[in-house]
Amino acid sequence: MNENKMEKLDSVVIRFSGDSGDGMQLTGTLFSSLSAILGNEIATFPDYPAEIRAPQGTVSGVSGFQVNVGSGINTPGDHADVLVVMNPAALQVNKNILKPLGVVIYDADAFGKKDLEKAGFTTDNPFVELGFKDTVQIIPVPLTSLTVKSLEGFGMDMKSMTRSKNMFALGLICWLFNRELDKAQHFLANKFAKKPDLLKANAKVLEDGFNYGHNLHLNISTFTVAKSDQLEKGKYTIISGNKATAFGLIAAAEKSGLQLFLGSYPITPATDILHELAARRDLGVKTFQAEDEIGGICTALGASYAGSLAATSTSGPGLALKSEALGLAVIAELPLVLIDVMRGGPSTGLPTKTEQTDLLQALYGRNGESPLVVMAASSPDDCFYYAYMASKIALENLTPVILLTDAFIGNGASLWKLPKLSDMPEIKPHYAPESLKDNFNGLSRDEQTKIRYWAIPSTEGFEHRVGGLERNYNTGVISTEGANHAKMVATRALKVQNIAKQLPLLEVEGDASADTLVIGWGSTRGHLQSAVAELNKRGKRTAHLHFNYINPLPSNAEELIRRYKKVIVCELNSGQFAGYLRSKIHGVDFLQVNKIEGQPFSIEELVEHIEKL
Repeated sequence: MNENKMEKLDSVVIRFSGDSGDGMQLTGTLFSSLSAILGNEIATFPDYPAEIRAPQGTVSGVSGFQVNVGSGINTPGDHADVLVVMNPAALQVNKNILKPLGVVIYDADAFGKKDLEKAGFTTDNPFVELGFKDTVQIIPVPLTSLTVKSLEGFGMDMKSMTRSKNMFALGLICWLFNRELDKAQHFLANKFAKKPDLLKANAKVLEDGFNYGHNLHLNISTFTVAKSDQLEKGKYTIISGNKATAFGLIAAAEKSGLQLFLGSYPITPATDILHELAARRDLGVKTFQAEDEIGGICTALGASYAGSLAATSTSGPGLALKSEALGLAVIAELPLVLIDVMRGGPSTGLPTKTEQTDLLQALYGRNGESPLVVMAASSPDDCFYYAYMASKIALENLTPVILLTDAFIGNGASLWKLPKLSDMPEIKPHYAPESLKDNFNGLSRDEQTKIRYWAIPSTEGFEHRVGGLERNYNTGVISTEGANHAKMVATRALKVQNIAKQLPLLEVEGDASADTLVIGWGSTRGHLQSAVAELNKRGKRTAHLHFNYINPLPSNAEELIRRYKKVIVCELNSGQFAGYLRSKIHGVDFLQVNKIEGQPFSIEELVEHIEKL
């Protein structure tokens, strides 16, 4: 029996990696959920190929799942403490991910000569070939053969048995980090509730993996990971960004007293929003899977006109297809929430990889003068809040709102405190007042805010029509008169700009009195927070300003930015937000740190680039 000591860690980064059919996403998700239940903060990074089943044993077919577990977690981590690889290709892809004192656990059965050659290795010792340091602990485990042995007598074919090797690896990791198996077994029971034979097999392999680690006579410590000491009291769960987005829409519908309608079309990486909402008919949610992106948004517009909280979900290519209907929402002044889970582009691009390259498309990607609200979420858990706020802004201002998330936070997961609906801001749709009965023309509006009134069809005395043709400001009838068109263009623009008065003021983080300001938006928040903290730790005084509301900008944005001598904008594109800020705030020299590789920033590369500027 292993008598080695147990060490305590503040945090640990684990990366599971193998073929896209090796179950790495399930393995990582189960370990993340188990850690969250035990009181750890988590941040996850699922990273997988676009193909349904990519070529086995090749570097292009590698699927990975990285999780950072501990206290005070902002990101999934730059480097792994523990790397679990199921084949040589996974080792090749992750050759630079391991920390100098890290641990590699690999499936010794999968490292034959042909496997090594397929992954691009030229020797029989890939670890030496890759230049791994002596400080790295390398643990060979015959995962495949041990799994097959574990399932003897189950009457399963060889292919079915080897599919469970990820559970053996999970059991071993549970032993390494002192995770009790009963909770892991509970997750398996929920996952395979309708497949009792598969449940029994995976539970057996999981337990055998745990026992294998327990009986190893290796010079290796086991670990405990610190529970978070920064969490407020309350009920918590692990949640992905897409699921949180769906829940935010549901909460907004409940708060506003409206039915939620989602008209959508499946597209990576946004489809989970449609899946989640389609499963919530018990909460009165209506979903419609259209024949294409255009059909999805047009059904949502119909639902909006009929009085529902209407939403549509997509990614970059779908946003391009929805642009004409978005223009219709602008000119008809209908409330609509569009969620764009951004991915690598252009065109089909990198369907499963992350970027922030749809910003300018969201801001300007429509014909004519077509202003709307653009927002961005910063983490998986706050997708809930910003989906809720996008709904609130749309309903109270009768405008379409684009909420930008991306593959990193949409697929990633974090710990989420379940909110009380009573604590969420009120949502008061901008309904037409009774005083306009029999005198409502479809364009009647509050003259101070310029917000059009919303009248539900079939309401007596409020019969009206809306459409895509310009209408007379005073009468609501179709008009092609130039001065009227100019007035309507200005009215729609002013309505959106007035929303800035409703937005929370920006707050500077880090060293607010520094000379250097780092700016980010959306999903880069965690990495920028960590990078700025590291810079201040090194004596490089740095402040951080992060944007979730992009159009309109919060009212104190310019005043805060002008306080600093050096302003650096960091984003996962070629400088779209920096260019947007230049157009809004003149005379400021906005420096840039950009990355367009389908991957999120790392903390160390941010620190390096910021120090050089």
